Amino acid sequence: MTTVEHPVRRRPERIPFPVVDEVSRHCLQEEEPETVHIEVHLPGHLDPSRLRKAFTEALHRHPRILMHEAPGHWYSRRYEWELTPDPEVEVVSFAPPGKNALRDARARTLSQAPPLTLSPPIRLEVVTPAPAAGTPTLGHPPAEGTVLFLTINHTALDGPACLRILATAAELYGGKDNSPTAPPIRATGPAAAAPEPIETPSTWVPPARVAPGTPEPSPGNGLLVTELPLPHRPKGSPYTVNDQLMVATALTIAHWNREHGARPRPMRITMPVDDRPRDTTMPIGNGTRLVEVPFGPDELTDSDLPALLRRTAQRTRALKSLPRPQLGHGAALLTAPVLPVSWRAAVTRALRRAAIPWTSTTLLSNIGRIPYALDFGDEAGRARAVWFSAPARMPRGLTVTTASTAGRLHLALRWSRDLLGHGDGAHLRDLFEHCLHATEEAP
Repeated sequence: MTTVEHPVRRRPERIPFPVVDEVSRHCLQEEEPETVHIEVHLPGHLDPSRLRKAFTEALHRHPRILMHEAPGHWYSRRYEWELTPDPEVEVVSFAPPGKNALRDARARTLSQAPPLTLSPPIRLEVVTPAPAAGTPTLGHPPAEGTVLFLTINHTALDGPACLRILATAAELYGGKDNSPTAPPIRATGPAAAAPEPIETPSTWVPPARVAPGTPEPSPGNGLLVTELPLPHRPKGSPYTVNDQLMVATALTIAHWNREHGARPRPMRITMPVDDRPRDTTMPIGNGTRLVEVPFGPDELTDSDLPALLRRTAQRTRALKSLPRPQLGHGAALLTAPVLPVSWRAAVTRALRRAAIPWTSTTLLSNIGRIPYALDFGDEAGRARAVWFSAPARMPRGLTVTTASTAGRLHLALRWSRDLLGHGDGAHLRDLFEHCLHATEEAP
């Protein structure tokens, strides 16, 4: 009698949710999806079949992104990612060209999060904008060529990791070298020495909130992107461009709150810190850790900007050098797999609501200089503008994200419609531009 051997079916590989993923998963809200938006402007055009092939191959080169949330039980101790051999959905789509194609694509990136149940939790939409009349002006992104919109479910992935995948796709598509450029060399003299302890506002005092503007009736997030000159920084300055952006953000909100009659309060600005390499060994996922930069109300009066820039530089250097879990020791303890994950979810949501008065004022995410050329070859060309935006859920209600490409600063303001309207966003953009320029004039 012949025995038929059946192949052994192996269980797909599973990865427990890291701390950041679990906390985000606990607190999902349908009204304000946790999406990261990336917008890449190219001067030329892309071939649809070649792009699909290149992006799919890029996903396979970084297999950690080919995953979905594994089904679990009420008594499961952890959420788990289940790796898949291939994408389970069509990841790349092409929007029909039209007058409002850019506006509609931006709206989709804010309102339609890729589901965690289908691999991978990322989407790429290609938009061909209608030709713009006249010449693009400062503050308004170019509208010709091709625009790539990447939408990421932030529970699974962050912006820098997604950009690494896109750089791989660009190299596969165009055959050009998209290796990351070397990071800038920082000063090693006295300006870069370990900062001495300095007095900072107490973290036990509830920080300022962004004063309400003119909320919109529809829920979700609004977005405004603009292009600005890179801020000038005198050679040998003890502060970085990131410190200038941090001060400009703090001054912008202080100006806004004064205009709206809010009482001066200490301010805390959350700042992601990313220490991962940018080459193909970059870990894919949520890899940044969050620190909070404090400001006292008396510091944000424009009276002594040089001193404020120096103090901010000391604080950011100290925070970056301080070893700390991604979301702090409390989150690491809260996500320990001792109780069923459904019980921990209820506790996490309750603690999040209780901690609303102590939530930081806003988030400034400075991606810095884009380290990849994002060169898609001779026909499509290399990226000339890249915008990111981070979720802007209440109680913060406002996030500021910056990146630089081709010697220009690309600023994205994203806000909760429960707090601000589009006119408020435009005014905040003007305030930010004014405050950033003021940091240039500081000797």
